[in-house]
Amino acid sequence: LSINMMSVFSADLFNEVSHFMGTNPLVQYVLQPVLIFSVIFHFVWGMYLEYQNNQAREVKYSMYKGSANASWMSRNMIISGLAVLAFLALHFYDFWIPEINTKYINGDMSGTLPGADEYRYYEELVHKFAGQPIRVGLYLFSFVMLSLHLLHGFQSSFQSVGYNSTKYTPVIKKLGNVFAIAVPGGFVLVALVHFLSH
Repeated sequence: LSINMMSVFSADLFNEVSHFMGTNPLVQYVLQPVLIFSVIFHFVWGMYLEYQNNQAREVKYSMYKGSANASWMSRNMIISGLAVLAFLALHFYDFWIPEINTKYINGDMSGTLPGADEYRYYEELVHKFAGQPIRVGLYLFSFVMLSLHLLHGFQSSFQSVGYNSTKYTPVIKKLGNVFAIAVPGGFVLVALVHFLSH
């Protein structure tokens, strides 16, 4: 988020940091694979937990009113998670696959625009959002779904691993709410600024 926010304030700074991240071996060969593995693991584990929850009660309720004791977010983690996963596929299509193609298939590690001395990252970002209402709409919807996913998931992840404290759980929940709104909200801002200003 912090790197993407730089694109709102300084194209040059965004280009410099993006090039550093895109050519740094630690980021490319350690952090990036760990991040991809973590997303896959999270998705698989979430599906497994959902399956376990569905199997936990042998006799189903004769009348189920989920909204009486559970929020929409907690009852629909799979839906919001699948929306986020679909967004990741779009994001990979928009940015990651072209980057991999440019650097590792075409062998261009320069990060510059064709026939120019300036880095290409800012121009590529603007190109994806400027005059693209459908794409921007998909991004915005995805970030709303991410926020809903995090609003429940952040604090419930502590409970899933057995941590539940009357003293600290309310603090964790408040921090989680701030995180769940601020991070997706920042990405919404980035998409809207580039959509509306170019």
